[in-house]
Amino acid sequence: MAAAKYQRILLKLGGEALATTEGGHGIDPTRAEEIAARVRTVLNMGTQVALVIGGGNLWRGREGLEHGMERATADYIGMIGTVMNALALQDALERGGTVTRAMTALEMRAVAEPYIRRRAIRHLEKGRVVIFAAGTGNPYFTTDSAAALRAMEIDADIVIKATKVDGVYDADPKTNPGAQKFETLTYIEALNRRLKVLDSTAISLCMDNNLPILVLNLWNDNDLHRAMLGEPVGTLITR
Repeated sequence: MAAAKYQRILLKLGGEALATTEGGHGIDPTRAEEIAARVRTVLNMGTQVALVIGGGNLWRGREGLEHGMERATADYIGMIGTVMNALALQDALERGGTVTRAMTALEMRAVAEPYIRRRAIRHLEKGRVVIFAAGTGNPYFTTDSAAALRAMEIDADIVIKATKVDGVYDADPKTNPGAQKFETLTYIEALNRRLKVLDSTAISLCMDNNLPILVLNLWNDNDLHRAMLGEPVGTLITR
């Protein structure tokens, strides 16, 4: 098997990746198993894998805000949702034989380890998949920002934003047949165009630390594997 280009990656998933229906809610064990299979493919190439998953399949904070909920409370509920998703992914990975550790920014010792940077790195060095849950542990920060932060902390080679679209477009390709895909972008271009790849805080953090971002379609069978080999897949955001 060809050698992987990256030694350590941070894979960012939206909570919708686990949803039972397109744009829906809940956790579908079958979807968790499909994600686990893709992660194992990367592990088998010798790459260390850390994951951050959102919670949008379980809770949308803006819905609470529309009813007058305090922003911090809405965000904490979302953090707890990401822990539920992390446990579902951990279970799917371990049922497939992959040793996995869930680590949370909010302490939940009964179900997961508290996040400790050096311990997370040690897990990765031992070939374990590490799932970072509960965002940064602070309200007002998204799981995109958590992914960028954790990637920096563990010295990942790249952040891979795995979506259901095969890259970044100048318009929504589902509603605009003429939408143009970007093969590459600079951080500044992504910010100035407000392309909603990741939130602006996450992109800025990656820019300040020169950490590349790759946006690809998780559900295209070979795209993640090809990305590990350094082949041109999706949209690469760098300087």
